[in-house]
Amino acid sequence: MSPQRSPEEIRASIEANRHELGQAVERLRMEVAEVTDWRGQIRTHQREVLIGAAVAGFVIGGGIAGVFGLFRRR
Repeated sequence: MSPQRSPEEIRASIEANRHELGQAVERLRMEVAEVTDWRGQIRTHQREVLIGAAVAGFVIGGGIAGVFGLFRRR
C-alpha cells in the first residue's frame, strides 16, 4: 500500500503534474508547427524539390508530347 499523503502534498503533486503537462503541450505545439511548416521544409530541401519538379515536368511534358504525337499520326 502507498503511504498516506497530506492534502498539501497532494495539491503540490497536482500542481507539479499540471506544470509538466503544460510544458509537454507547449513542446508538442512547437514540434507540430515545425513539421507542418511547408515553406521551411521547401527551404530545407530546396535541391530535392527542384530535382522533383524537373523530373515531373519532363514526365508530364513527354506524356503530353506523346499523346499529341499519336493524334497527329492518324
